[in-house]
Amino acid sequence: MEHIITVLVENKFGVLAQIAGMFSGRGFNIDSLAVGETQDPTVSRMTIVVHGDDKVVAQILKQLNKLVYVIKAEDLTAIKFVERELMLIKVETTAKNRREVLEIADIFRSKIVDAQHGSLTIEASGNGDKLAALVDLLRVYGIKELVRTGRIGLARG
Repeated sequence: MEHIITVLVENKFGVLAQIAGMFSGRGFNIDSLAVGETQDPTVSRMTIVVHGDDKVVAQILKQLNKLVYVIKAEDLTAIKFVERELMLIKVETTAKNRREVLEIADIFRSKIVDAQHGSLTIEASGNGDKLAALVDLLRVYGIKELVRTGRIGLARG
């Protein structure tokens, strides 16, 4: 089962490596990892997506919460939460298909962040299914480059 774990940590050197090392030391592959400052610059939020059963993830949460620099770790999967992912995708375009690519981007409420003679770069955000659908539609035009941030999430309310 997929789990989305959010971890509030002190914004200190080496904390990311310590937490990533804990996961790898327990044989967990991290599917997605996003880290950034919170409203408090001394605190960062890590959003970690892993696959595992509930019992093993509960044990990892206990171990995370014991670490010195961890303020709080929780599994968002068990509660209501909001999640998003950001993607930049550079698509090959010609004079003939540029309008079609623009229309597809518009349907997905994406925006064009760069336009060149032979390509458009599109910024899209949403859940994984939405982004996958956008990629599928744009694949026929030729995807030159693609980058995704990884998922981020917050508990609702």
